[in-house]
Amino acid sequence: MEPIKIALTKGRTEQQVVPLLEASGINCQGLKNKGRKLIFNDDPRYDFILVKGPDVLTYLNSGTVQIGIVGSDVLDEQENSQYAMLNLSVGKCRFVLASTADFNPQQQRRKIIATKYPNITKRYFEGIGEDVEIIKIEGSVELAPLIGLADAIVDIVETGNTLRENNLRVYAKLQPVNTKLVVNRLALRQYQPQIKTLISNLQTADRQAVKSKLIRE
Repeated sequence: MEPIKIALTKGRTEQQVVPLLEASGINCQGLKNKGRKLIFNDDPRYDFILVKGPDVLTYLNSGTVQIGIVGSDVLDEQENSQYAMLNLSVGKCRFVLASTADFNPQQQRRKIIATKYPNITKRYFEGIGEDVEIIKIEGSVELAPLIGLADAIVDIVETGNTLRENNLRVYAKLQPVNTKLVVNRLALRQYQPQIKTLISNLQTADRQAVKSKLIRE
């Protein structure tokens, strides 16, 4: 049988997931010494493809890959229709509403919110019964309230250091974010034994990593 193709989000997710893949018995030598390469087939069971987070679902939905490993922020923003089958302990952070010290969340006028995640932002404000104007920004959203482009931002934070360094404060905590393993619906039927084995091995590696971290702490 052909190897299972896995789209792995490059960058921080990749760096955090590769140790779990290794602990699951997968040869990740190429991924650890990747240079500028984007496709890796060191393990005959899997082909790994490094892609940007927003592109994982594009590859998954087209059937080009069978599995995607990506943040739940991407899945929620793009309204994923595939099977999210495993939550990993890595990549945990949270969406927050943040702004400058003089921001008033109770102000009556229609607020302007800058974000990379317009759909998640829209759902949040609809959920609290508030109508806002949303501006999508691809770069550093922290700039928006500082230069007067927006009243506040919705963004992902892990430690909050970037907000503090830019004199921004959190006014509301939205939904959590974590890393998920997502499977193409058709692929789950075609590769069910192999996918179940991978998920089981990753679960074990993830639990051991969490336990090891707790012991060290």
